[in-house]
Amino acid sequence: MLESILVETTEAATLTMQTTLLCSLVSIVLGIVIAFAYMLSSKHYSQNYVGTLVILPILVQVVIMMVNGNLGTGVAILGAFSLVRFRSIPGSSKEISGVFFAMAIGLAMGMGYMGFAVMITIIVSLLFLLLKVTNFGAKKTDTKLLKITIPENLNYTDLFDDIFETFTKKAELDRVKTTNLGSMFELVYRIQIADQKREKEMLDEIRCRNGNLSISISKMENQLEEL
Repeated sequence: MLESILVETTEAATLTMQTTLLCSLVSIVLGIVIAFAYMLSSKHYSQNYVGTLVILPILVQVVIMMVNGNLGTGVAILGAFSLVRFRSIPGSSKEISGVFFAMAIGLAMGMGYMGFAVMITIIVSLLFLLLKVTNFGAKKTDTKLLKITIPENLNYTDLFDDIFETFTKKAELDRVKTTNLGSMFELVYRIQIADQKREKEMLDEIRCRNGNLSISISKMENQLEEL
C-alpha cells in the first residue's frame, strides 16, 4: 500500500499515461482535501490562497516527475524555486504550514507513493481540525498592542503615564520609531486594560494628548504570528 506505483528501471522511474493521469487526479483530490481542512481550521483565509493549496500538489508532482533522477534538471528546478521564493510576500505561520503540507503531498505523489500521500493527507488534515477544536496553544491574556503617533517635538518618556495609570493595569513602552520622514514618532505599548468598557474613553484621552494623530489597538496574536 505504501509502495510506489511507478515502474522503476535501473536508472529512474518510467512514466506511463495511466499512472501519470492517476497520480494527477489523486493530487487534485488531495489538494481539495487540504484546502477544505485549512478553511475549516482557520478563521481568516483568501480565495487565492485556498486555490493555491488545491493546485500546489499537482504542480509539485509534475516537477518531481520531470526531474526523474536527472541531476541537471533537478539543479535547474532548484534555481527556479529560489526565484519564486523571493517573489512571494511574508505570510502567517499557519499559511506557511499549509504550503509545506501541499508541497509534501505533491512530492509524495510525484514519486508515486499514492497510499502514503492519502494517509498523510488524512492524518495532517485531522490534526489541523483537532488543533482548531481544542484551541491548542492559545494564550489566556488580555495584553494588547497600542500604537500611538506623536509629533517629534513632544517628549514621549512620560507623556501618557497619567492616562495609563487611570485606564490600564499594566503599560510598557515596547518600541519607538520615527515615521513620516522623521517628523513624527510611532510609540508601541503593551497594555492590559483595566476595564474593557472604558477602552474608547482611554483612546479619546490619548487623541487629545497626541493632537488627534493616528492611534491603533490590536490583539497580540495578530501581530506575532507572521514569519
